[in-house]
Amino acid sequence: MNQTFMKEKNILPLVLSMSLPMVISMAVNSLYNIIDSYFVAKVSENAMTALALVYPVQNLINAIAIGFGIGINAGIAYYLGAGDQKRADTAATMGVLLSFAQGILLAVLCTLGMPLFLDGFSSDREIVELALVYSGRAFLFSPIIALGLCFEKIFQAVGQMKVSMFCMMCGCVANIVLDPLMIFGMDPFPAMGIAGAAYATGIGQCITLAAYLLFYAFRRPPVRIGRQYLISDSAVLKKLYTVGISATLNLALPSLLISVLNGLLADFSDKYVLVLGVYYKLQTFIYLTANGIIQGIRPLMGYNLGAGEHERVKKIFRTALTMNIGIMALGTLLSWLIPAQLIGLFTDHTETITIGITALHIISLGFIISAVSITCSGALEGLGRGTASLLISLARYVIVIVPAAFLLSRLLGPEGVWYAFCVTEFVSAGFALLIYKKE
Repeated sequence: MNQTFMKEKNILPLVLSMSLPMVISMAVNSLYNIIDSYFVAKVSENAMTALALVYPVQNLINAIAIGFGIGINAGIAYYLGAGDQKRADTAATMGVLLSFAQGILLAVLCTLGMPLFLDGFSSDREIVELALVYSGRAFLFSPIIALGLCFEKIFQAVGQMKVSMFCMMCGCVANIVLDPLMIFGMDPFPAMGIAGAAYATGIGQCITLAAYLLFYAFRRPPVRIGRQYLISDSAVLKKLYTVGISATLNLALPSLLISVLNGLLADFSDKYVLVLGVYYKLQTFIYLTANGIIQGIRPLMGYNLGAGEHERVKKIFRTALTMNIGIMALGTLLSWLIPAQLIGLFTDHTETITIGITALHIISLGFIISAVSITCSGALEGLGRGTASLLISLARYVIVIVPAAFLLSRLLGPEGVWYAFCVTEFVSAGFALLIYKKE
């Protein structure tokens, strides 16, 4: 039950020990995402376009589950740091119950709303049908996703990052193995095409949740989940939802942005929509190390704030920012050295690859400076400053980029959308520093 290592261990080794397992697990998860798209692309380019159209809604489901999980994470870490075990247990128990309920609601609403959503972005009936086949199966697993992510954040909140890493990797490895078997068919699996990709993903998520439940049963974390902790504690619920709603909006905003950008790019060609979908698959991989560091520092920031260790909070932030700048510099380098190979993972059409290379070159100009916004936003979530974190994300995903993309696409054509990304990162970085210093 002793979590004092979070306020006693040297900063750099502490951040590395908390972040490295997350980086590894996210790398495997991103590898799965790329492999999943790679196999779907082998079905047809239309299948890959369908996946790109479903991605915003799929990302919205994940955003709500992860965002609320971040609220659970911040609440547990803060209460443990403050020595309030009862409220830490209440935060964990209420988090599990509410996550499952939200997962069921998301499965119903997203499945029912998908036909109307797709009609707004493509008139190609084959693409729409493929998207409905995939989404109708993938969304059924929303309650499983929500519970799995809830347990992920519970284990992360108490510093048990290796447990989280192991469970995530179990599901991802299962996905990687099942994808080709269920998409193309191999005894005992029939060939199911894009539906097979959805089932493989869902089965992997079930395996991840099962692994978490086994760890909870046989190697319990320093918080308890039980009926006795189902207490209507307004302070706990406020902390869960203050951070959770803001974090959810932070994560959901990219889905809104992708939908807007898909609408702008669809006026030029479906190939630009495909390239945007490919970029977001690659972005997940490029940003994974930075996001792993953010996941590692969130419980550290919350715990040390609860324990009154304000100087350590500042040092943790500076360490994470320096590391993220270095990581994004490497991402920029890869985007210029091997762009054709990266885009070529998802399509073999020469015109699409050429468009993708141009997009990656332009967008990557904002990678390094984006480390500022990413670190500030994640640190503020860890400190329980959800509203401040949300303001940074609003700048990155709505206030700056949407009008910039609209205006630049009218001036420069589809390439204007790519330029809007890097313009936004520079503007948002300055805004993020101002918000963080104020808080």
